Amino acid sequence: MTTNTTPPVAPAQPVPPAEVAKARSERPGVGLIDVRTPVEYAEVHAEGAKLIPLDVLDPKAVMSERDGLASEPVYVLCKSGARAAKAVERFRAAGFDNVFSVEGGTTAWERAGLPVIRGEKVMSLERQVRIGAGSLVLLGVLLGWLVHPAFFGLSAFVGAGLVFAGVTDWCGMGMLLARMPWNRRGCEGGTCSR
Repeated sequence: MTTNTTPPVAPAQPVPPAEVAKARSERPGVGLIDVRTPVEYAEVHAEGAKLIPLDVLDPKAVMSERDGLASEPVYVLCKSGARAAKAVERFRAAGFDNVFSVEGGTTAWERAGLPVIRGEKVMSLERQVRIGAGSLVLLGVLLGWLVHPAFFGLSAFVGAGLVFAGVTDWCGMGMLLARMPWNRRGCEGGTCSR
């Protein structure tokens, strides 16, 4: 019986936005990827960031498109850093160690006064999850009270899902909402760049 002795990939430390901007200005081959939804990207994104939503991210395809720039680092952004960290894990698991998340994401990038491109204001994915979860809990309580007590199970299910999302940092409702048409408009084919 053969066992896999490959050690787990160590997580990389996030890089401050100012350091990323400096690296990009000094070396044009440094990549910048935004893994948020197309709607979030359209609202505001770091200048020069290429959109590749986390749910369609293929690390090998991304790296193969970097024509001769494989030795240059790639930095990954999301809103605040959680999705970018997951994207970096995917790259590292695929054997690409020169990929790092941007500390604090687009929020920190913007706060640092670095150049961004603004579009129309949209509702954040996090806010959509809160509205969706709250609505389902309220619906479960109302139906349980007015129709049949079994409907209280809906509220319990959503509550358990929120606890699971908090513990694991994986939100099924968020992933589902990210695939909805209103969160996909603006960028066909899954990628955009400006």
